[in-house]
Order: sequence, then structure tokens, then C-alpha cells
Amino acid sequence: MKTQFKTFFAVAATAAAVSAFWVTQDVSQAQNESRTEIPRTPDGKPNFSGIWQSMNTAYWDLEPHEARHGPLAALQAGAHLAVPPGMGVVEGGMLPYKPGMRDAKEENQANWLQRDPATKCYLPGVPRATYQPYPFQIFQAPDATLITYQFAGADRIVHMNRPELEAQVDSWMGHNNGSWDGDTLVIDVTGQMPDTWFDRSGNYHSGWEMHVQERYTMLDRNTIQYSATVNDPNVYERPWTINMHLYRHQDENMKLLEYKCVEFVEELLFGDLRAPGSPIGDGITPIN
Repeated sequence: MKTQFKTFFAVAATAAAVSAFWVTQDVSQAQNESRTEIPRTPDGKPNFSGIWQSMNTAYWDLEPHEARHGPLAALQAGAHLAVPPGMGVVEGGMLPYKPGMRDAKEENQANWLQRDPATKCYLPGVPRATYQPYPFQIFQAPDATLITYQFAGADRIVHMNRPELEAQVDSWMGHNNGSWDGDTLVIDVTGQMPDTWFDRSGNYHSGWEMHVQERYTMLDRNTIQYSATVNDPNVYERPWTINMHLYRHQDENMKLLEYKCVEFVEELLFGDLRAPGSPIGDGITPIN
């Protein structure tokens, strides 16, 4: 009995001595849990609603690459159009082009500034829209999810749990069918236009025959594990997958601002139609 009392008082004394520490730890742990707890919708699904952005160099090149100068036509831009180095986001490192198909990619890369569809403000397609250096916003609902992108005002409606819906015509952002695999949001994208690239290095696809499956898994309330598997038998020997993290913007009053880039490419696309002697630009502010 005496031993039991001694043990009791020893434990009590120890608890009293460290109570302040544990209170502090409990508060800290609660704060951490509030930051890491995955937000959920009323029906129990992970809630992806918010403004997100990638933080890598996939936009420049999906494959591992060294830093290199920009296109010859833009050498006067110096570092502004130079390509930053990147570890790559492709599982296995390199894209599995079919024999002879990489030649077209190399030609695209050599003529990137003239050929990249994004230069002309064309909608970026999927998955490129996800890892452009611009934020995008997800609005989630039980029957449909809207994903809207800052670049060019691109957006897409994801039809949830409607596998019977199929692409009727090809489109820039494709036909999007969504479903749930546990806590992972799965989006199957079909019917895309062939006139989009995967990056600024000229990696390309065949369009309508391509099937992209995206997977969004929330690691914590501010981080998404994103993957996209591309199946395009016309260009690649086998399906291939990219992986990256997406991060929630937490800035106060963060909003998705407009980047309507059409007006910035009018001179590029239609400059030859200007009346002789008229100023280059928007007609109000000449470009010198």
C-alpha cells in the first residue's frame, strides 16, 4: 500500500511539474491538427474548393532538364525567356515516345516561340492548365465540379458520377467525367483538341485519341497530391504519368484575377492587317 501511495504521489508530482508544458503542447497540437485536418463537404467527401497553384518547372519541360537559353528569336530577352532547370515530373524520367515521334518534339522545341499554342493565347488543355505558372480555382458540388483557370479565362465543368456522358466533339479543355476512388477525386478527360502542348519544350499529343486520367488526393488542408496519366497510343509506346503537389493560396483576400490574354496577341496574329502608318499596339497606347 505504501508503495502504491508513493507511486501515486510521484506521478502526481511529475504531472504537476510538467502541466504547463503539456497545456502548451495541447494548444500547439490542436493548432497543427486544425491546419492539417482535411476539410470535408456535408456528404463526407474531401473539399477541394479553393485557389491552388503548382510550384515546379513542369510548365517549361516535363522531363528532367538543365537550364538553357530561350529561343533564338528571343535572345534579346536574356534571362526573361531562359529556361530554368528542373528535376522533371514524369515517372521514369523520360516520355516514352514511339520511334520517330520524338523528332517532332525536337522540332517543336527548336521553334517554340512561334509554335507553342499558348503564345497565341489558345486554351492550354489538360493537364497543362494545372501546372502553368498561374493560379486556378476549384468550386466543388455533389453533381458537378467547376475548375477555372487564370490563364485565358479557361475553365471546365467536371460531370460527377455520369459515366454515360461522352465527348461529342473535340474541345480545348476536353470532356470531363468525375468520380471518387475513396478520398481521391478522379477525372477522366477525353475529346481534346490536338492543338495544345504539354509544356514549352514541344512535348505534344494527338488530340482526340488521347485519354487523360487525373487524380487529386488531399494530403492536408493546404496540399494536394496531383497525378495525371496520359494514354495516347498514336504518339507514345505506353501510358505515362506525371506527379506533383498543388498548394492552396492562403493570402488574405486572395482572388482569381482576370488574365484575358487575347488582347496581348492581336498584333502577333493580325498585325499584318493594320492600316499602313497606324501605330502598333491597341490603338491607344503605341508600343515603341
